[in-house]
Amino acid sequence: MAFQLLFVIIGTLLFIMAISESLLKRLPLTTSMLYLAVGMVLGPLVAGKILVDPIEYSSMLERVTEVSVIVSLFTAGLKLRLPFSDPGWKLPMRLAVLSMMLTVALVTLVGVIFLKLPLGAAVLLGAILAPTDPVLASDVQIEGPWDLERLRFSLTGEAGLNDGMAFPFVMLGLGLLGLHEIGAFGWRWLGIDVLWAILGGIAIGGLLGTLVGHLVLYLRREHKEAVGTDDFLALGLIALSYGGALYLHAYGFLAVFAAGAAIRRIERRHAEADPSAEIGGAPETGDPDEVASDPVKAPAHMAQAVLAFNIQLERIGEVGIVLLVGVMLSSDYLPFDAFWFIPLLLLVIRPVSVWLGLFRSATTIAQRNLIGWFGIRGVGSIYYLMYAINHGLPLELSQRLTAMTLTVVAVSVVVHGISVTPLMNRYSKRHG
Repeated sequence: MAFQLLFVIIGTLLFIMAISESLLKRLPLTTSMLYLAVGMVLGPLVAGKILVDPIEYSSMLERVTEVSVIVSLFTAGLKLRLPFSDPGWKLPMRLAVLSMMLTVALVTLVGVIFLKLPLGAAVLLGAILAPTDPVLASDVQIEGPWDLERLRFSLTGEAGLNDGMAFPFVMLGLGLLGLHEIGAFGWRWLGIDVLWAILGGIAIGGLLGTLVGHLVLYLRREHKEAVGTDDFLALGLIALSYGGALYLHAYGFLAVFAAGAAIRRIERRHAEADPSAEIGGAPETGDPDEVASDPVKAPAHMAQAVLAFNIQLERIGEVGIVLLVGVMLSSDYLPFDAFWFIPLLLLVIRPVSVWLGLFRSATTIAQRNLIGWFGIRGVGSIYYLMYAINHGLPLELSQRLTAMTLTVVAVSVVVHGISVTPLMNRYSKRHG
């Protein structure tokens, strides 16, 4: 009966969110906080109505979180309209590469010295907790493709990139634990898990997104076909790019992000060639099918329609995942070490990594402080944890990493949720 009740609760929460979202936006609360609180009430911490052991259900949780992350990454790619050649991408790249590597290194150091973890497990914990979350960080991300505000763009780009960039460190941690082949002196890890998997994932997703996008536009413009199928286009491209990347041993997370960015790139190129093709955020006029097949408006219509559909999918996934996090919290998964490790992670390791990663960058002190604070942990961390458990992580290590990860995610949802509205409102007033 647990999962039947879970569906009833999810349905109720979706309905409540539909009628009260505007009220929540004015309060220092987020929808994720509500989902987490409901999960904790239903779980073993309070009522004990729903019992979901994360290790026992790790296979299911891996698939559920996997779907949620790839939908969110595709959405992030669609939102980021700035061309990759633009200097604005330097900040997200530095955050997703330099800052994330520093976070992994610092968590590894703390894990080995103070948590007494084996080196491989410490690296794995760093990889699990390093990426910021593209699902739960929507309140600090750009509000649409035409929003180029530096702080929001940096956080959105970082969340879109670093979920894939963390995978090499997950594989390294598993390799050091003897659960993944990394080769003598790490040659296989460097050649395949780092270079090929990253570059291959980006290339595969970008190529498929470009080909599919141009094919759909050709059919709509020339033959009035494939009109009104934006939902299927989104799901098909996500599945095709993700599955294709995995089949070729590349990172599917980067592939779906690149596929979304490719769709946006097609729209941007047409808008640059013909400014009348720009739709912006304004409501479209006329019959949607006519706009979808219009030689000028079709690219913008396609990108916007696919984005709108994916945002709804992303929000549905958020309800289920955060609710499950609350349900999975129990006294067995509340480690004493979390009382000092979580403040260290959120108040020292993340800010230090951001400041070093953005050293001498075109950011203000306020922007660096906010980027350092809003390193929201969430669905991506849960996915990597379940991935490691399902790849043979020993039970004792599984329990320790699960306890720390669930607690970090829960605390992050609460403290970042409480602070996001006042901090972002204050920032907006000061910086326009």
